[in-house]
Amino acid sequence: MTSCGARSANPGLTVRLYERPDCHLCDEAFDELEALRAEGLGFEVERIDIESDEGLLRRYLERIPVVELGGEVVSELGLDEGALRRRLATLST
Repeated sequence: MTSCGARSANPGLTVRLYERPDCHLCDEAFDELEALRAEGLGFEVERIDIESDEGLLRRYLERIPVVELGGEVVSELGLDEGALRRRLATLST
């Protein structure tokens, strides 16, 4: 697990990206998250390698990349930017 990026405007918000190595969809989702961070949306990204834990592997293997924010899955099989923005707005207020 690694956290990426500089300080955000809202350091309490962490987007968890469940992924695995050599997953092009996971790489795309991470790049999209970083682009949103660059807009100043105020969140950190925690990259979680599902291969590091058998339970995570079983839970997420067929669904990655999985994006989670505030304990809620926001999107699976890619990043749903609209859903993430709505969830960020809900948690930021």
